[in-house]
Amino acid sequence: MTSPTISVIGLGYIGLPTAAMFASRKVKVIGVDVNVKAVETINRGEIHIVEPDLDIAVHAAVTEGFLHATTTPEPADAFLIAVPTPFRGDDHDPDLSYIEAAARAIAPVLQAGNLVVLESTSPVGATEQLAEWLAAARPDLSFPQAAGEASDIRVAHCPERVLPGKVMQELIHNDRVIGGMTPKCSAAAVALYKIFVDGECVVTNARTAEMAKLTENSFRDVNIAFANELSMICDKLNIDVWELIALANRHPRVNILQPGPGVGGHCIAVDPWFIVSKTPDEAHLIRTAREVNDAKPHWVLDKIKEAIARHLDANPGQNEADVTVACYGLAFKPDIDDLRESPAVEIVKALSQTHLGQVLAVEPNIEALPVELNGIKLVRQNEAGIANVHVLLVDHREFRGRNKPSQCVIDCRNAWKN
Repeated sequence: MTSPTISVIGLGYIGLPTAAMFASRKVKVIGVDVNVKAVETINRGEIHIVEPDLDIAVHAAVTEGFLHATTTPEPADAFLIAVPTPFRGDDHDPDLSYIEAAARAIAPVLQAGNLVVLESTSPVGATEQLAEWLAAARPDLSFPQAAGEASDIRVAHCPERVLPGKVMQELIHNDRVIGGMTPKCSAAAVALYKIFVDGECVVTNARTAEMAKLTENSFRDVNIAFANELSMICDKLNIDVWELIALANRHPRVNILQPGPGVGGHCIAVDPWFIVSKTPDEAHLIRTAREVNDAKPHWVLDKIKEAIARHLDANPGQNEADVTVACYGLAFKPDIDDLRESPAVEIVKALSQTHLGQVLAVEPNIEALPVELNGIKLVRQNEAGIANVHVLLVDHREFRGRNKPSQCVIDCRNAWKN
């Protein structure tokens, strides 16, 4: 594909870095988002999310005229859809309404020869459903599900496989799985991504590409669940789980991960449920791992309540309203500002709803708390010293290696010294 115009639908943690990466190769990129504030921010050459090196790339792309953002799709040669795929209700059913909305938004500007790529992590069959929505909106064009290789529009799935905090590097160097609905769809997608991808573009079909991303994150979820379950077992048996894992990992074929307060983020905490939703009678292990990890925040909350009780036992003149709890870290992983599906947020929110005293939050990567955490006070690390109970939930660089507070401590990441 030579000098195409690329439209990226959804300018979040994946869409904006992807748009900036294409624009850095002197390719015209149209970024589309329903968030007016985000669009205005990007058009000033600034960013609305935290990701190393992204601010430099966006500023250069906008200044040089290769990237502009809008709320309304415009004609392009290729459309990349990078919108959320959350749950519908409390049953972990996939909600594809954002993908459907994106399809309906770009349908009026589609032209024969265009390529549409779904990057959003999705349940198996979502790319085919996208093609059906597009076909229903544009009966004057042909699509792969009906016309095969001769289709006017090419459709493919290419899931992102990047680590927050290293997105700009991994977009370039990681291999990409390219799943076209036909071989020509795959070829068109490979040509597109090779504009900036140095890694290998591995071709498969759309369904396998969808399942590959879900499998990668389910594998990680199962392994984290093993570590989290070990931490609860060791607590009951009065064993130091960190020492135990270090000893077990001396075996040449054992590599146990580190436990934490749960599992968060827009991938690992979500993707396994997409497999369960499609194959509920077969995905026993995957479901169990999800349940273990989803239960860990509740276990941490019980530990916080125990710590509050210990403090009150040691200070008989106080009551619960006198006890201040400081929680360190709200993001779903270290050194980022992303709070999506964060177990730390779940823990702090639940604590604030049940604890009678003050709850403090220390999160160095954000400037204000989300609305759902109203009533909690965001403080700097040195201001949290007044707390009676200290709970480390995320091992941000600002916390790692510091001496633990002298008061009651719950360190979910083994990050404090002593």
